[in-house]
Amino acid sequence: MTDRESAKNATSDYQSRESHFCLGSRRQFLKSAAILGAGAILAPRFLAGQAAAGAGKPFRIDVHHHLLSPEYLKRTSRNRADSRLQSWTPARSLEEMDKAGIATSMLSIAVGGVRFENDESTRTLVRDNNDFAAKMVKDYPGRFGLLASLPLPDQDASLKEIEYAYETLKADGIALLTDYGDKWPGDPAYAPTFEELNRRKAIVFLHPTAPNCCTRLVPNVPESWVEYDFDSSRAFASMLVNGTFEKYPNVRYIFTHSGGTLPAMAGRLDRTFPPKLAGERAPNGVMAEVKKLYFDIASGTYPAALAAVLSVVPVTQLLFATDYPFVEVAETLDGLNRHNFSTADLAAINRENALRLFPRLQG
Repeated sequence: MTDRESAKNATSDYQSRESHFCLGSRRQFLKSAAILGAGAILAPRFLAGQAAAGAGKPFRIDVHHHLLSPEYLKRTSRNRADSRLQSWTPARSLEEMDKAGIATSMLSIAVGGVRFENDESTRTLVRDNNDFAAKMVKDYPGRFGLLASLPLPDQDASLKEIEYAYETLKADGIALLTDYGDKWPGDPAYAPTFEELNRRKAIVFLHPTAPNCCTRLVPNVPESWVEYDFDSSRAFASMLVNGTFEKYPNVRYIFTHSGGTLPAMAGRLDRTFPPKLAGERAPNGVMAEVKKLYFDIASGTYPAALAAVLSVVPVTQLLFATDYPFVEVAETLDGLNRHNFSTADLAAINRENALRLFPRLQG
């Protein structure tokens, strides 16, 4: 079978499965609309998908789906009043996945409410998260994947956790933060970890956070509103100037939230990056490094965000993602449907692009 025939068959299969999640009875649709409110009419395909849950085989792959391990909840229960988080369970994730036609969600550690330091507390949190996620993968075959976290400030512990994650837990990839206490991923201190990730040809999911330098800058403005998106650009710049992409070419990266501010800043970075430095650390230019990245679309399906990321990478490097339970699944689906992607593009975003990164999910 030729590549063209394979692509045609994949798109046909996608159309068939998508139709199951878009065809509910009129009565079911109206009932869902009444419950969710008139605003939900803007996303009829999502509502129909909810009404038809169970009618077809789930097909989407969500690469940005958080779990809340017991240790995480214990540490954040005092400063988080959000009932969605405190009442989260694996069953709730599965319920939301089934409503939205999500076959598999890649689990990663929740970020807000905890700090990652070079201490036993961080090592305990990371191991608890990874073990809990691995149990979900085992308990619900085919429904979850594991993006294991690392105690990155501790390089010895990180190398041990990489071995444990891959050899014992059979992780699908690694989840890192965009910074750890004002030290971004390209910092030379993290070289041992990146050397090992390169050896393992790892998939690295980079989730934004707020650096110590930039918390509480503006009164009444949480860091997640602005700083997260800027920190994705800081992480990329850190990796660029330290030659991370050139030194460790076997690592593939997923940047979240349609890249945050990175797509809009990529051209400026390309123009201002010193030619001499580029020759050593980005010999093919800054834009060539940007174009290698994958971007998930969680909290990034607004028209401007999608236009920006699609100006620097093709549709083949966009990945379906929700940021659940911090963000409702409907937000991703609504934005995706409003953009008027073609059926082939939706097939790529919803599933096919992720399969290139995680081929074990095929089937």
